[in-house]
Amino acid sequence: MRVLGVDPGLTRCGLGVVDGGVGRPLRMVAVGVIRTPTGEAVPQRLLALQAELERWVERYEPDAIAVERVFARHDVSTIMGTAQASAIPMLAAAARGLPLAMHTPSEVKAAVTGNGRADKAQVTAMISRILRLADPPKPADAADALALAVCHVWRGGAQSRIDEAVAASGGPRSARAAQLARRQAAQRQEAERQAARQRAAIREAAQRQQAGASGQAGQAGQAGRAGQAGRSGQTGGSAIVARGVEGLSGLPGTVRTSVRSVPGSRP
Repeated sequence: MRVLGVDPGLTRCGLGVVDGGVGRPLRMVAVGVIRTPTGEAVPQRLLALQAELERWVERYEPDAIAVERVFARHDVSTIMGTAQASAIPMLAAAARGLPLAMHTPSEVKAAVTGNGRADKAQVTAMISRILRLADPPKPADAADALALAVCHVWRGGAQSRIDEAVAASGGPRSARAAQLARRQAAQRQEAERQAARQRAAIREAAQRQQAGASGQAGQAGQAGRAGQAGRSGQTGGSAIVARGVEGLSGLPGTVRTSVRSVPGSRP
């Protein structure tokens, strides 16, 4: 399954394409940000956004499009621009008959990090580990778009199968449809458990790596302190000897001392 994630915005619109499936490793295909000049009129900015998004859809041929759901904010001008930009991928999906999913920021954060209140740094870090990226995607809009795509692969795919089963069985009142819906719901729960286990494994690996680095630093610190203690002991002994020699003043002979597109992915 290939998903195009879109983090809508009029000034910056994040785009991320991810391949994979439930219970299988995910792979980033491409990531990027569409920017429009703030000095231009809104219709021209929306047109530029639409043209570039259409090129992404034509090039990467996603099986579904996932868009961040607009939520209430105090800044009306910001939410209006986001709402206008979110209509572009919705239209692109409708024109091609592609499945469209809307995920809230809390849903995306919970799917990727296990915490619906995670900050952008945590989302970026987990996305880098899940997709095995050498460098974290920047800016945050790009990371959010990849997180949307990952969220839909893990959570939206099962829901889509439920909807298709219900539709193919003649409606939700059909006994066959109800049976298929229950089966698909169980599969969705299992998919979410697998995603949670994968997140836990990634976090555990990161913790082990950090613990190993801390252990090495601790051993180096102990060795350094032991060396300093040994040198201090030698210095103290020399001082005692010196004082003892000084006390023998009457004797002769006193001693003196500093993404995207991934290569090899299908266009």
